[in-house]
Amino acid sequence: MLWERAREPHAHRWSLPGGGLGADEDVEASIRRQLAEKVDVRQLSHVEQLAVFSAPTRVPGPRVVATAFLGLVPSDTDPVVPSDTAWHPVDALPATAFDHEAIILRARHRLASKLSYTNLGFALAPPSFTISALRSLYSAALGYKVSATNLQRVLSRRGLLEPTGGVAPVGPSGGRPAALFRFVSREMRVTDPFAVLRPPAGRSLGM
Repeated sequence: MLWERAREPHAHRWSLPGGGLGADEDVEASIRRQLAEKVDVRQLSHVEQLAVFSAPTRVPGPRVVATAFLGLVPSDTDPVVPSDTAWHPVDALPATAFDHEAIILRARHRLASKLSYTNLGFALAPPSFTISALRSLYSAALGYKVSATNLQRVLSRRGLLEPTGGVAPVGPSGGRPAALFRFVSREMRVTDPFAVLRPPAGRSLGM
């Protein structure tokens, strides 16, 4: 999520939401307040500190040190954002302000890494979902297509998924309704500290 700057420096470039730290708040409270006040986003399912960006020339004028956070919004929510704010694909970013493209790419890498060894997929998914829908979320976050069968096998083996007992509505083309699943826990925990999800070799769409 980016908002278009109206003023210099970098007017009309796109920027991550943010701002100054209040005298009576910590950095996580500050970013939650900034998101709520500036872009009306309150449905965060996960927030974690990403990194500190402190290059002396990262912004014009007086030196500014930035603490960046990764915040996730579930896929079944669609916050109403101001007219100068929009969602952008990470692989097709507009011209960004300052070092914000580097921050975004760092966040993408962090998310992909966390999906490898934790249950963080719960923060992207709605309360219940089909494996096909979950595969789409993982593919978007990882930046490559994953196999739905392999995804279900890996997450089930780690004890992260369980069937809800329900099925998704049948689409216009008919067919067998897909089973619905949910994450066993919606609090982040490490499931396999040595696991790494890698892009498939060649033309395989495995995981």
